[in-house]
Amino acid sequence: MTGIEAHTSKKMMLFAGRSHPSLAQEVAKELNTELVPTTAYDFANGEIFVRFEESVRGCDAFVLQTHSMPINTWIMEQLIMVDALKRASAKRITVIAPFLGYARQDKKHRGREPITSRLVADLFKQAGADRLMAVDLHTAQIQGFFDGPVDHLFALPLMANHIKSTVDTSKVTVVSPDAGRVRVAEKWTDVLGAPLAIIHKRRDPDVPNQVKMFEVVGEVEGRICVIVDDMIDTGGTIAKAAETLFEAGAAEVIVCATHGIFSDPAKQRLSESRITKVIVTDTLPIPEDRKFDKLEVLSIAPLIATAIREVFTEGSVTSLFDDH
Repeated sequence: MTGIEAHTSKKMMLFAGRSHPSLAQEVAKELNTELVPTTAYDFANGEIFVRFEESVRGCDAFVLQTHSMPINTWIMEQLIMVDALKRASAKRITVIAPFLGYARQDKKHRGREPITSRLVADLFKQAGADRLMAVDLHTAQIQGFFDGPVDHLFALPLMANHIKSTVDTSKVTVVSPDAGRVRVAEKWTDVLGAPLAIIHKRRDPDVPNQVKMFEVVGEVEGRICVIVDDMIDTGGTIAKAAETLFEAGAAEVIVCATHGIFSDPAKQRLSESRITKVIVTDTLPIPEDRKFDKLEVLSIAPLIATAIREVFTEGSVTSLFDDH
């Protein structure tokens, strides 16, 4: 008999960039493992250097990096990490981006505009990524931008369970902040057994050059309104939507969003509004100076860890959300 037989076992290794250390540590703890020791630093001119301190040959590599500010720096660092793993003979490389940068640039609104989310997907594929994992992409079509398997995770079960445990769901109405989020809002109504309302934006015909008016489609009077969205950036749309709901007679307004970007002046807008509370996950790091009293942050680490385990053991990620 010719050839050599090797009886090898699979090895999972978890790597993390510098954008969100606390989330990386939580994921490692959930998996009962440790992060691979990594040397990463910036040169004086801003170039990034990365080196792994252990052999990665033949491993199933999971590279965790959320694309927070400065977003271009952390995307570049993750690309460099993927390239280093490819050149060090990792067997399979899974890019984990809890918040995927440039996801809002997923289509051309006018001529001569880029589709940057497709570019980011292409960059990761070219760098050597075999698989992509992300939480609540801005639009589902982004899954088709990456030439390979994409695990699209949803924070809905986590956040919906939190709502169930803290609010009387018989009084809840789920609210979509615009027509584009209706499909997601409908999933929430199925889970909570609650009716749906939509914030419809339109221009005031009596006032030229006026910003859009907001009007409510659905019954919200006396109800606890739960606005659901994928992210909160400056908080302008959410604050206006909440005010519209209160004008329509809402008793309370709770906001649920997966990604808390909280660019200025989000903290001021949300803390000064009549919103009861704002619930987000920790897909993005939230510095102390951006936190406010109404903010509640849920841990996404258990979900990411479970998805990693399913991928590594050739299980089913989809089955995690079958009931939702």
